[in-house]
Amino acid sequence: MGRNILFITTDQQRYDSLGCNGGQVARTPVVDALAAEGINYRRAYNQNTVCTPARSTMLTGQYTRTHGARANGMALPEDAPSIAGYLREVAGYRTALLGKAHFEPAFDLDDKFEENRRWKRGDTGDWRGFDTSIQAAHVGSFNGVAVQHYGRWLEANHPEWLESFAPLLGAVPGGDTGAPETMNNPIPREIYHTDWLADLAISHFDTFSDGDDWFVWLSFPDPHHPWDPPASELGRVRWQDLDLPPGHPGSDERIAEVLAQKPAHWLGCWEGTFVNQEGGPFVYRPQSLTHDNIREVNAKVHVMNELVDEACGRVLDHLRAKGWLDDTDVFFTTDHGEMQGDYGFLYKGPFHTDSLMRLPLVWRPAASAGIDPAVITDPVGQLDFAPTFCQIAGVPIPDWIEGAPLATADGQGVHERVLCEWDSQFPAYGMHLRSIYRDGWLCTAYEPSTGGQPNGLENDWFAKRMFGDHLLEPIAIQYDGTEGELYDVEADPHQFVNRWDDPDYRSLRDDLVADLYDSLPSHINVRPVDSVA
Repeated sequence: MGRNILFITTDQQRYDSLGCNGGQVARTPVVDALAAEGINYRRAYNQNTVCTPARSTMLTGQYTRTHGARANGMALPEDAPSIAGYLREVAGYRTALLGKAHFEPAFDLDDKFEENRRWKRGDTGDWRGFDTSIQAAHVGSFNGVAVQHYGRWLEANHPEWLESFAPLLGAVPGGDTGAPETMNNPIPREIYHTDWLADLAISHFDTFSDGDDWFVWLSFPDPHHPWDPPASELGRVRWQDLDLPPGHPGSDERIAEVLAQKPAHWLGCWEGTFVNQEGGPFVYRPQSLTHDNIREVNAKVHVMNELVDEACGRVLDHLRAKGWLDDTDVFFTTDHGEMQGDYGFLYKGPFHTDSLMRLPLVWRPAASAGIDPAVITDPVGQLDFAPTFCQIAGVPIPDWIEGAPLATADGQGVHERVLCEWDSQFPAYGMHLRSIYRDGWLCTAYEPSTGGQPNGLENDWFAKRMFGDHLLEPIAIQYDGTEGELYDVEADPHQFVNRWDDPDYRSLRDDLVADLYDSLPSHINVRPVDSVA
């Protein structure tokens, strides 16, 4: 038996949510213990700040410009490489994806994408290199229709709870304070998707034998919105007892002062002149949030994180009982973060800040690896997972992978910078952001906007529904390519003070921008990519 790989991901979880990363509210003893026994990466960053591009990078080990899924409305091409398929083919691993996938658009009325067709026909077999793929979303149903394998399971076994979740992406007020996408969910904890997935993983491991090598991606949908963990668990963290998060400037006036230093869509989002349709509900307006709304969302997120941690503990206990845990490399990370009250905002989108880019990442190597516990401050990225899995499996790293194996100590010379990109899916927006983190600085260059230019997404139903006849009319905020952001992340951990136009930092800015473009692959995948949004 070789080294197995348990790749645990969450959705939309902040770096500072874990106790091992300074979190002081949610109790996360299971992941904290993994960090103490293994490697905790202090500067792990994603390559895109929303789900599909980030998850596609984890699967392929490629930048978004290479794999082509550059936004949530763009599907990862069917012929894109898969680290799961590679490990299966070259190393003989048994492979499974249990939980959220989202390599393809979820809004798919015409069943255009296999990711949606497969659960509708009850297929749990071979897909994208996984022998088994059983999917779960954030809700049991959408518009009254059961969704994903989890929703179908609820419909068949517990139909009374199918509609218990808060409506997804509607910003419908709920909970105690009327916060958007918030609900005191009456569903029993044991059939909520977090515990359901832990049960599923445990039963799936029982289909393996002692001699099998395996790669299992266990993908929890939480703590992504809607914010509606089981009501029975809400007493863990009372929103009434919480302060505003440290990244909240404290008052509406101070929010406006901070956002005025940033490129125009930041303040525009706060004032309502820029609608964050690419990272949140189209009816969401942050200036309507009360401080209690933010406290309640945070409380529910903390509860969701505690439930995920406990679910991980059950899975690890099962592997320990089977005698497999010492032979298993365990990873814990997420796809992107969540504003969660920073700058007075919720959700995600075209905002390149540590709130969304900086990831929790813990790797507890198998005992046989001989890797000492460490805290790593050198930057790493999501495209580094796939080559690390190859290294664990003892197989060559294929040339289609653009990352490098994760560092096991600082100063190894491979991880000096990490990059992140954003390209708008809606033609009217046309925003293009390129970021680099290096040497304690986060720098984002804004390329000239292309609002109004066709990009291949102007003909799908979702874009037309959003914009109607105005699909190719540029939004008011368009950038000319001179704008940007520059932050000293140690001195300014919440990125309140933008140094981009400060002449004292001009040479540093120019150096970082040059390094950014020297380090990015020169190509951009412009082949047709299916889309829905």
